[in-house]
Amino acid sequence: MGTKTVETLPEATVLFAGDSGDGMQLTGTQFTLATAYAMNDLATLPDFPAEIRAPVGTTYGVSGFQLHFGSVDIRTPGDEVDLLVAMNPAALKVNVERVRAGGTILVNSNAFERKDLNLANLDTNPLEDGSLDKYRVIQVELTKLTRETLKDSSLNQKEIDRSKNMFALGLALWLYSRPVEPARKWISSKFGKKPVIRDANLELLKKGYHFGETTEQFVTRYEVTPATLPPGRYRAIQGVQAMAMGLVAAANKSGLLLTYGSYPITPASDILHSLSKYKNHGIMTVQAEDEIAAIGIAIGASFGGSLGITGTSGPGIALKGEAMGLAHITELPLVIINVQRGGPSTGLPTKTEQSDLMQAMYGRNGDAPLPIIAASTPGDCFEVAYEACRIAVKYMTPVMLLSDGYLANGSEPWLIPDADSLNDFDVTFATGTNAEEDGKAVFHPYVRNEKTLARPWAKPGTAGLEHRIGGLEKQDGTGNVSYDSRNHEHMTWIRAEKVERIQQEIPPLDIFGDPDADLIIVGWGSTRGAIEAGVTRALNDGHKAAAVHLRFVNPLPADLGEVLSQYSKYLVPEMNNGQMVRILRDRFLLPFEAMNKIQGRPFGPSEIQRKIAEMVG
Repeated sequence: MGTKTVETLPEATVLFAGDSGDGMQLTGTQFTLATAYAMNDLATLPDFPAEIRAPVGTTYGVSGFQLHFGSVDIRTPGDEVDLLVAMNPAALKVNVERVRAGGTILVNSNAFERKDLNLANLDTNPLEDGSLDKYRVIQVELTKLTRETLKDSSLNQKEIDRSKNMFALGLALWLYSRPVEPARKWISSKFGKKPVIRDANLELLKKGYHFGETTEQFVTRYEVTPATLPPGRYRAIQGVQAMAMGLVAAANKSGLLLTYGSYPITPASDILHSLSKYKNHGIMTVQAEDEIAAIGIAIGASFGGSLGITGTSGPGIALKGEAMGLAHITELPLVIINVQRGGPSTGLPTKTEQSDLMQAMYGRNGDAPLPIIAASTPGDCFEVAYEACRIAVKYMTPVMLLSDGYLANGSEPWLIPDADSLNDFDVTFATGTNAEEDGKAVFHPYVRNEKTLARPWAKPGTAGLEHRIGGLEKQDGTGNVSYDSRNHEHMTWIRAEKVERIQQEIPPLDIFGDPDADLIIVGWGSTRGAIEAGVTRALNDGHKAAAVHLRFVNPLPADLGEVLSQYSKYLVPEMNNGQMVRILRDRFLLPFEAMNKIQGRPFGPSEIQRKIAEMVG
């Protein structure tokens, strides 16, 4: 290494950005894999372009992958970026404001010709006009070096140029002292049947790594020591993968067959892809012709005695609304997954948002409340998927599970749980009569459990348990069609009360931060990491603050009112225009202050830190 020095860092944030054809997601994924092998804590944020085939070189087609890793507790994919790898001017223009002052920008200098600048709508070259003076800019001729490395390869020019991301990966791995072997193994496996492509990528990976060692452009190399994590077996996991595993675990623990009905929609499609790999666990996946058919399949599966699941993103929930009402009035177990994205309509289909909360709460005709449970981290998607299935079956009700694009696509180290540690998941089907009518033993489908108000689950075709369910209002107990107004009111209240009784399943809230503070922050869903990291920073600054996180959005935890009564200031950060804050104001009549962000990106800890300082300073 000659005169190069090694600097140890507690944490770092790296962002790979380029055109959608530059392989930035692959590069970021392999850097993440190497970081997991280095035993760092980590969190990622893939950032996909909203247009599938945006013009090459334009800002509309920029794809990014951000990774925050360290030896400390990592709660978010990073606030300010330490290293930006920009493959073209458009990637630099879109992401430069995310780089901290004094941070490093590594650019492919071959991509800054006049035509490239025009595509990015840049009048001047940022490498020459002084606009990057507050950063450390390293220009690397990635395209030229890639072509020189593969000049004797049988690959054509286009194939060679597309491989430059492997040179960039090798260089980034060297810069942050990441192991290169995981990437070597992946390349060898991925392109094992295409030896020309395999050998080209392996050579570029090696050349990029050696370039860092030999060039005089880098005088410092960074090292991030392993994190101290609880003992156990870990794997790096994406939210969609964790959610699929949670559903499979629920099917296994309950002994039920699982049927997943879905229609492709970004970013929920990968749940279908992930679940389809578990056919050996009795998992049935159906790609339906539309959203309505998808939920119909799931409801039919639940009626037949299986675990019915359907998944979609915002616009799909709108199409499923009538069928969700059907599942509610028939009181069948069903899980509806909503991976939220930027809306309304098509909106920002590849960007994250939390703007479907009101839709989840009220988006059905009539009074049809549903239990709503929200994931907080990629790993937590496993827990909430399992819990949503358990609640649906125990209380005989459809359950809405909220995730979002950030959680679905993001990843983190996940401590694989012991199956015996999961909550018990017992299923009881009706086997005999439960009432008497005209002196005869009969089966009534709406005779209820006294504790949960759940009705019995009877498999169609079971002798003696013939019964009728459907969209028309039913008489309590008998299940006969009823047009009686008082019965309808009674059944409406019963169904609502059943949802409220799920409070029995919600553990007491944990207060994060300083319980003696005046300010409490209430978060839900994916804002948890940013809130807790922001509170930690504020405490280090001498600003007192506390936070609570809501996993159950409906019903709210039974002790939430008591917890809130201990504070005088209230803040609710959300990636929407203020939806949870309205629910809390309505329920508790307290002066909750909204903190809203609707930019397709999650909150950063520094945003929460600054808001705390403003409110308590």
